[in-house]
Amino acid sequence: MYAGNPAPQPAASATSIIGNVLWVVLAGFWMALAYVVAGIINMLTIIGIPLGVQSFKLAGYALWPFGRVVVERKDRDAGLSCLGNVIWFIFGGFWLALGHLVVGVLLCLTIIGLPLGLGSIKMAGLAIAPFGKQIVSKSQLRALPGVVVVSQIG
Repeated sequence: MYAGNPAPQPAASATSIIGNVLWVVLAGFWMALAYVVAGIINMLTIIGIPLGVQSFKLAGYALWPFGRVVVERKDRDAGLSCLGNVIWFIFGGFWLALGHLVVGVLLCLTIIGLPLGLGSIKMAGLAIAPFGKQIVSKSQLRALPGVVVVSQIG
């Protein structure tokens, strides 16, 4: 985590709440469930525990993504993040990303689902390589100068 106390969080915007409710109903529940299942399977092995922890973090983001952003984490263990991403891709990341792409394309077929579909497609990139990234609320982002925003939905 970043040093310092995060700024007080204001109430979520109406747009974020509406986007999250639509997302949960149309796709978020099932995508979050896929991440939870992947997390449980990964937790069955010692090597998979870090993958399972990451999967549970992503499940929360897949369930309620609006009002949060993905930023690059500045840490010294970039090599471990790269290795984690390779192992993650082999043991579930590919399938989770494919799920996001399929859901994204299906949501893009409707006008109401278009912004949600584009968000799901953005989440596919995070599903491929989540290590070295951190999910923070937009209010926390203001308190973190100099971070690089990788992905934002809504």
